[in-house]
Order: sequence, then structure tokens, then C-alpha cells
Amino acid sequence: MTFQGLADPEVIQSFANIVKDERHLTALYLLTVADIRGTSPKVWNAWKGKLLEDLYNMTLRALGGELASPDRELKNRKDAALKNLRLYGLPANAHDPLWKQLDLVYFLRNDASDIVWQTRAFYDKVDSDIPAVKCRTAPIGEGLQVAVYLKDQPDLFARICSYFEAKNFSILDAKIHTTAHGYALDTFLVSATAFSKSYRDIISLVEHELVDILIRQNPLPDAVQGRLSRLSRTFPMTPSVDLRPDERGQYHLLTVSAHDRNGLLYSIAKVLAQYKINLHTAKIMTLGERVEDVFLIDGVALSQARTQIQLETDLLDALNT
Repeated sequence: MTFQGLADPEVIQSFANIVKDERHLTALYLLTVADIRGTSPKVWNAWKGKLLEDLYNMTLRALGGELASPDRELKNRKDAALKNLRLYGLPANAHDPLWKQLDLVYFLRNDASDIVWQTRAFYDKVDSDIPAVKCRTAPIGEGLQVAVYLKDQPDLFARICSYFEAKNFSILDAKIHTTAHGYALDTFLVSATAFSKSYRDIISLVEHELVDILIRQNPLPDAVQGRLSRLSRTFPMTPSVDLRPDERGQYHLLTVSAHDRNGLLYSIAKVLAQYKINLHTAKIMTLGERVEDVFLIDGVALSQARTQIQLETDLLDALNT
């Protein structure tokens, strides 16, 4: 099971093989930054800049002969996180119960600061029956990071997305994880114009309201059609949906590409919920006017060819709505 992204050392090495040398890597980096920033002032932000910077630095190391090693990167992430955790006065082994439930993918997809933040928030809630929500201002650029930890429940991803849609928050990134003992540890990067007013008040509100919604588990609301930007209307793209078994045949990979709009992710999540699809991992990427999302899923509906086709059709309808 491989998710194309910066967390996968094989992806970095493959990209390095394509660009071949530092000169071409630098030229491609500069061209990409210029292209994004030249499209519209609203398209570029610090988060996208950090993604490109990370890709550049990782690829540069690969070009220099630094061999990719997931095991080594795992050790580095854990060591750095433990070093920082000691600064907060946590007991020496306080992290153990939570970390034992987290897999390699989690540690590779989160940097040390994210691991420390989530560990501090949830280390004493490993087996809690009460949902926990923790927010903070985004470490890079503007926005809010929201972490959710609770025993996995039906339609959880859709329920969280519905809350963000109702608040008119734009979801820039999402990392979905399921622990070894059946808990969800999901993190979202969201933004909204209202954030410029008072982060403290918004953080308190989100932490309270989202917990309440997760406890009540009300029926999912209808998806609301969001407006495309002027740029998206001027340069339309055809949405695409690709559904196929993963390398081991245990799960399915769902890849979705479309123009970004408010409520789009919830529209996708609601369709998955209607088919009782289980979401195990997701990579949500908003790049300018375009979203490219990958979901690792399973469910009884995926075992029937006819149902698969209907699911893809309904997803395309949701993307075109």
C-alpha cells in the first residue's frame, strides 16, 4: 500500500531519478513557484511553499547519494519527538501506550513537532470513550490545525467534514489514521477569513462544538453546492475518479481529481458514507484551484463490480455538482 507523497522515500528517489541533477531540480522548483504565484495572489500561501521546499530539500539529499530508508527516518522522527517531549515535563514513558498503537505510516507522514503536539494532547486518552479534539494555529502560515482522537465510528470522516463545511472552513490538508486498536487519529489543516479576527476564540469554539457533534452522531446533513472560483470557471477541468485494488488486494485505492470548491470534500465523504465504505487512510491535497485526493478504503460494496461502477458514477456526480 503506497500513497504517493513526501512521506514515501521511494517517491522522493523516483523524483530524483527524473530530475537527474541539482541544476534541473532548481530550475523546476523556481518555475513551479513562479507559475503558482503568477496564477493568482490567492493561490500561493506559506503551506504550499513549505511543501515545495520540503520536496526540494529531500530530492537534493537523494541526488547527493543519501539513500532513502524508512527505518532510519522512523528512528529520527521518534528521537526528535522524544527530545522535545522531555521539554514539556511528561513522564519518561508517558508516550508508550499511544505510540504502540501507531504504525510506520503515521510517523513518516507527521514531522516531529506534529507528533509531539498530538502525543501531548492524547497520551492520557488512549482508551477513552469520550472524543477528544485539540486545535492550534498552523505552524506554517495562516490557518488552524485540528486533531481528532476517538474510537472509530461510522461516517466519522464525513461527520467531521460536514462540521467544517457548516463553518465555511476550507480544508487544505487532511491526514487520516486508524490505530491498531481501532481508534481514529485524524488531523486537518483548515482556513477561513474569520481566523484573522480571533484565533483563541475560534480554537475554543471548534474544540467544544466538534466534540459535541461527534458525541451526538446526528444524521449527516445534505451536501451544499459550493461555488467555483472565477479562475476555475474560466479554465474548467474534467473531474476524474479512479478506483482500483491496492497492491495486496486487501483494500482499494480511490483517487479523485477536481476543481476545488467549498464543501467538495464533504460531498465525497457523504457518498462514501452512503455506500458504507470504511476509510483507513487519506491524503488530501489542495493545490491552487485543484484538489487531488487519495483514499485507502474497503467495504462490502467494493466486492461487486456493478456497485463499484455505481459508486464511481455517484462520486463523479458529486464532483460535478
